[in-house]
Amino acid sequence: MNLNDRYRCLILLILFGLQLLVTPIFAAEKILEISQTKQTPISLTEYLAVFEDPSLTLTQTDVQKADIAARFKTDFPAAEAISFDYSRSAYWLRLTLHNTSDHPLERMLEIGYPLLSNVQFYQPMASGAYQSITTGLALPFATRPYPNRYFVFPITVLAHTEQAYYLRIQATDAIIVPARLWETQAFHRYERNDYLAQAWYFGMVTAMILFNLLLFIALRDVIYFLYIGFVSCMALAIASQNGLSKEFLWPNAMLWSDISQFICDSLIFVTWLLFMRRMLNTQTVIPKLDRFLKVMVGINLFTLVGFAVSLQTFAESVVLLYLTSIIFVLGIGLFCTFKRQRSAYFFVIASTVLCFAAVITALNNLGFLPTNFLTVNALQFGSTLEMLLLAFALADRFNEIRRQKEIAQNQVLAAQQHLVENLQSSERILETRVAERTAELHTLNRKLEALSMTDGLTGIANRRHFDDVLAREWDRALRLNQPLALAILDVDWFKKYNDHYGHQEGDDCLRSVAAILATNVCRTGDLVARYGGEEFVFIAPATDGDNALTMAKKVCETLQALTLPHEMSEFGCVTFSIGVAAIIPSKENTLDSLVKAADDALYRAKAQGRNRAVLAT
Repeated sequence: MNLNDRYRCLILLILFGLQLLVTPIFAAEKILEISQTKQTPISLTEYLAVFEDPSLTLTQTDVQKADIAARFKTDFPAAEAISFDYSRSAYWLRLTLHNTSDHPLERMLEIGYPLLSNVQFYQPMASGAYQSITTGLALPFATRPYPNRYFVFPITVLAHTEQAYYLRIQATDAIIVPARLWETQAFHRYERNDYLAQAWYFGMVTAMILFNLLLFIALRDVIYFLYIGFVSCMALAIASQNGLSKEFLWPNAMLWSDISQFICDSLIFVTWLLFMRRMLNTQTVIPKLDRFLKVMVGINLFTLVGFAVSLQTFAESVVLLYLTSIIFVLGIGLFCTFKRQRSAYFFVIASTVLCFAAVITALNNLGFLPTNFLTVNALQFGSTLEMLLLAFALADRFNEIRRQKEIAQNQVLAAQQHLVENLQSSERILETRVAERTAELHTLNRKLEALSMTDGLTGIANRRHFDDVLAREWDRALRLNQPLALAILDVDWFKKYNDHYGHQEGDDCLRSVAAILATNVCRTGDLVARYGGEEFVFIAPATDGDNALTMAKKVCETLQALTLPHEMSEFGCVTFSIGVAAIIPSKENTLDSLVKAADDALYRAKAQGRNRAVLAT
């Protein structure tokens, strides 16, 4: 090699080195080392590489190719989420995790925005191929690999490996990606607290709805019905926005899941405008503007049809209508405050709080505000304050009406004080009311006494009532020298039933079992009771062991014939194990011996294979 050839090789090496320094290649991507990171959760924004696919045609194999892989953007600031506004493109996200430890690490990948229509998750397998999971708001809830209101993907990063994960995301609404990586146990704690907070919110909403429903029934004032409609629509909109409606209300809906939030939003404005008309009495105070208010109600109702015809077109254009409605509502509210209308003060403050929360939510969706706990839940916080303020407004309105009524009544009474007949009539009315209240109190006491003897879940006798009746029947049988039969019943594998079907289904199962028991053990003097948990008992006075065993077998057969599904049972349905005992009381035996004999027989029934009744020997 001559001197010129050596210089040429040196120049080529220098140029190649410069190219490596200035070319943004895949290796420059920020990689998350999870085995050395103690923080949980970890915001993944700065670790994500993003590629926009406006053609919606690229596959996971395509984005792995070198020419596209090098075009992924990685210059995202450390924040809670990445926002792509109202884009119709598909977005590919790449996350590279590195595990330097000697054992696999399990993590939970959470995308904390439930309004993404389509989410495809690609995770590497040990073979090098990728496993695909497709879910999203537009797909049934059962497609999610982990049941949660957000999109949660359990992942396992193998020991001493560096693995790249891919997400493909589309949405008809704003595209926001708050991605976080959780340690598994920490995620479960967070999830429990999250659902408790949601339960608190919706429990409060339910209480307000029920309370105002009672007021509507009692007072027959339409304003309480309109308030119920507004609060219900607001709660449904919140549930749609935070993913709870998809999980609990319509898990299998597809198109409806996409449009439900927009429909609820329009219904919020409809009920809000109607509520304002009633509260501020616009028909009398400002009749000209009231006519325009009716037109606004009609236009908002028309959007319901528009969403069903073309969701994307109306979802973008309806924002102007909502903005007009908000300005109009606040304008009328301020006008009524200038007229010193008492209810208007509460209404304007409540509406301002809600509008402020809505603006925060909109700015967050458009990417002008960072995504965090406050901006994501702004509408939920705002709606809570707004509902409480409107409830105060209704209470103040009620007090004002009552005050005006009391003034009128006092004027009438002052004008008629000299009439003895009216005074005597008032005394008679008062005496009648006292008598009615006394009768109501006696009735209430009887009801309370009945409730104290009844199991709240099943409606049959409770343990306390059973103990009292058993003691009385024992004394009677001892006095009359008659047999007394006792049966203890246990629902087979009920804990597995609860774990498999959930506590709500478990409660329904106990109610069904109690109904069967009450139907089959119904002679005069018989008593059916819930003994505790999944255990039931029945007392059969003046009944020997054989007849009591026949009754127990009939209960077993009836329950099995009902075929309540129980996939965790060997019999495929809900069944009973029953222990039966019958004793003629004497001084040599005690009540406890009867209970113990029945309990021992129950254990024998379980040991013999369950779904049977066994008589104590």
